[in-house]
Amino acid sequence: MEIETIYGQIIAKANHYQAVPGTFGQKRIIKDDTIREYERSFMPQCRIYKGKRIANRFRMIVHVFHSSTRFDLDNSLKTLLDCLQMVEAITNDNLCFEINAYKRIDRKNPRIEFGLEEINEQKNIFSQNKANYNHFYLRDE
Repeated sequence: MEIETIYGQIIAKANHYQAVPGTFGQKRIIKDDTIREYERSFMPQCRIYKGKRIANRFRMIVHVFHSSTRFDLDNSLKTLLDCLQMVEAITNDNLCFEINAYKRIDRKNPRIEFGLEEINEQKNIFSQNKANYNHFYLRDE
């Protein structure tokens, strides 16, 4: 599993939508400039997985380094999955069947470090040798 690093404070989409007038008096919900800016910064940084077009079930391991404790881990995951779909690393975020997520604090260098791995349906994922992943699963920060 290759590890990709994206620098910058990941933005929670749940907190960055705005309502704007739509057709027939209804409101539309759109992304605000903060989330759009994060997406624009994500695209050129994503080099390892960009264009991989993973079209099978996959697992994601992610370490989210927030700049403070006030940011939520769970809201970061949706943003990451949406960005991965946008750069065509994955074909659809509904193919994500496993997430191992870790929240860390790095006030000076917020970032995300993640890896993606397709899940082979023929193998029991729990019988795989986790020693290959211990460097990522069990990191101490």
